[in-house]
Amino acid sequence: MDFQALEISFRLAIFTSLILLPIGIVIGRFLAWSQRRWTPLLQSLIFLPLVLPPTVMGYYFLTAFSGQAPLGGLWELLFNRTLNFSFEGLLIASVIVNLPFSVQPIQYAFNSIDRDLRDASLTCGLPFWKAFYKIELPLIWQGLAGVFVLTFAHTLGEFGVVLMVGGNLAGETRTLSIAIYDQVQAFNLEAAGQMSLVLLALAFACLLALQVLGQFRQKRHA
Repeated sequence: MDFQALEISFRLAIFTSLILLPIGIVIGRFLAWSQRRWTPLLQSLIFLPLVLPPTVMGYYFLTAFSGQAPLGGLWELLFNRTLNFSFEGLLIASVIVNLPFSVQPIQYAFNSIDRDLRDASLTCGLPFWKAFYKIELPLIWQGLAGVFVLTFAHTLGEFGVVLMVGGNLAGETRTLSIAIYDQVQAFNLEAAGQMSLVLLALAFACLLALQVLGQFRQKRHA
């Protein structure tokens, strides 16, 4: 069992989920209630990772993270290290790839809020931030918890983009999914089976948590 790879997978999944939660709230709320004409264009850009092959995403990340690109060059200038084949680059790529899994459920959650309730809170003189904090967020907290679990689970199992952007550096970018691939390549099927079982158990636990949250939401609105 490669516990170092497991630790990197957990760290990547937790950081990605924590970063995407506030981003998903802001973008999901905007998409839920925006009437601007360019909103479908923004939605299409956000959902691109769902349909693009991981190799295509990985290629564009490698290009953007290189020292010749603005983002990669600025990073090298500030931190004296490259984004490609680093945990930081892997984290940025993971956030972008998992953006649809965060934005879409939160958008649906905000859509489920009665507009009359939101308008009434504003009519009563509540500041925007207080109406958001005291009325909107409590109504969608189950959805937010579900988004965190879904993003965490998907990040744990990510392979293609992780391999292209992060490579296979032990202690830096080798996640559990990459470690499984290594063991299969080395015909060490017993070790690959053990690590696959760990990912299977984690994925099942995350899906079970999502189902429990869904049942709780249904009972609350019944």
